[in-house]
Amino acid sequence: MTDMDISKLLHPGVAAHLVGIGGVSMAPLAEVLHGAGLTITGSDAHESATVQHLRSLGIPIAIGHSAENLGQAELVIRTAAVHDDNPEISGARARGIPVFERAQAWGAIMKNYKNALCVSGTHGKTTTTSMCTHIIMAAGLDPTVMIGGTLPLLGAGHRVGHGDTIILESCEYCNSFLAFFPTIAVILNVDADHLDFFKDLSDVEHSFRAFADLVPEKSGLIVANADDENTMFTLKGETRPLLTFGLHQGDVHAEDLQYVNNLPEFDVFCRGEKYAHVELQIPGEHNVRNALAAAAACHALGVPGEAVQRGLAAFHGAGRRFEKKGQYHGADVYDDYAHHPSEVQALLTTAMGLGYKRVLCAFQPHTYSRTKALFNEFVKVLSEPDMTLLAEIFAARENNDIGISSKDLAEQIPGSEYYPTLKALTARLRELAQPGDLILTVGAGDIYTVGEALVNGDGEG
Repeated sequence: MTDMDISKLLHPGVAAHLVGIGGVSMAPLAEVLHGAGLTITGSDAHESATVQHLRSLGIPIAIGHSAENLGQAELVIRTAAVHDDNPEISGARARGIPVFERAQAWGAIMKNYKNALCVSGTHGKTTTTSMCTHIIMAAGLDPTVMIGGTLPLLGAGHRVGHGDTIILESCEYCNSFLAFFPTIAVILNVDADHLDFFKDLSDVEHSFRAFADLVPEKSGLIVANADDENTMFTLKGETRPLLTFGLHQGDVHAEDLQYVNNLPEFDVFCRGEKYAHVELQIPGEHNVRNALAAAAACHALGVPGEAVQRGLAAFHGAGRRFEKKGQYHGADVYDDYAHHPSEVQALLTTAMGLGYKRVLCAFQPHTYSRTKALFNEFVKVLSEPDMTLLAEIFAARENNDIGISSKDLAEQIPGSEYYPTLKALTARLRELAQPGDLILTVGAGDIYTVGEALVNGDGEG
């Protein structure tokens, strides 16, 4: 990463090379920069539909990494998954070409928008960013959007708009959101996570406070969860304008909350006045809070209440967020990205209130460091379903230097079962599935393939 100001380089005609261009936030970055008149090239490890889409826009993309791919690049932007030993990064350094992180580029782009709505939090970012997108598009504001998941409304995880508003999911991992320039910073919650990077909860809180402090002192706004103690502690003494939200407290809150067919309906009140009536199409108290956060942010942007009503009524969830996959032997099969105990708890609380005979949870822990750091919390929450089946830990970016396994969790969770392969776990779910069951595949890795194999009948003899 370089300390040079990337915004001085992002001008029409400048040649920028993107390493890992097919990534979830790199591809929209390429589109935005291409649309701004830069000459974009890129590389990625694999062919994909995303890569083909970018090529259709006239962006040349090499598959595989080589210093030769740099061509006449005047700057290089890389995804977080690309390290210093990548031949394009080392090649750029050898030639004196400045190398920037993806978040620095997004930060520079944000400066060109009147409104930069940045949604942060340990949990709920994708859903809330998606809700904001639905509302702001219902209001006809033509936003540019960057989401860390797929939103059916967009058919992708991003959108390149022509309005004066940009909406970004803003992740704390590696302090990447500290490269942003929010005019509205949403903080959904603050929890101990990503402990392979942060030292402890206090370190996480420090990062979120630094993010809140990026908001302009007079013209900006922080939207914060009044129900979350860690968030309110993090913002103690903050002098920037603050708009709080909460289930029953805060500047923006719900009144007359009721559940119709397990789906929440409520009025949104903002500082004593009714702003909107919301009928959510997704279950769960946590999603009521997400909707209140989205409504608060959109109220600050001057969006009318009826756009909140229409936008949220049309929102059926983001990809991998309590996403229905289908049925198998009369059992409903759903998938969810939850990978922190708090997220799993919110998911299970919702699932177990839906009236199924049994809830079967197939959980794949994500990273060895998170599993070790939050081991006791995982044991507690995974003891709640009628049955828990554990897949082996998904390594992601890590090596197992700790010597930990999902088998260790299984030994502490009563009645749970451990399966070293997803194929074996899928076979066991086929044996267990009965009408009236809810089968949940849960985790941020490739556990979703289990639910897909079940409903598609893959691998059945």
